[in-house]
Amino acid sequence: MADNGLVAVKSSHGVGDTIDKLAAIVAARGMQIFARVDHGKGANEAGLALRSTVLLIFGNARGGTPLMQQNQAIGIDLPLKALAYEDADGSVWLCYNDPGWLAARHEIEAAEIIKSLSAMLAAVIGEATGG
Repeated sequence: MADNGLVAVKSSHGVGDTIDKLAAIVAARGMQIFARVDHGKGANEAGLALRSTVLLIFGNARGGTPLMQQNQAIGIDLPLKALAYEDADGSVWLCYNDPGWLAARHEIEAAEIIKSLSAMLAAVIGEATGG
């Protein structure tokens, strides 16, 4: 994890396939998909160039609400998000905010919830990227 709390995992799939896989995995785990934002498509529609970049927003109230009960400001970082993008070398990355970093940012004391959330994210991201 970088100092900014961002975790990036290299994917063995393209951007669209990586996000599709992630969406299927989190849905199978009972989470809700709130939005899929295709930044590349938006850039293209505005006449601008951007390599493939897609954001998936997902979550579950049972996981996020206990954190918000301690500090509602964490709602700026919830629901969870994962961004798949193609870099200048053609590699595809899937990145997300480290839950421990978010807890520290918002001064939340919820070690068990954060530990579970971190493990779940690592598992679904690993599965989606083929790792």
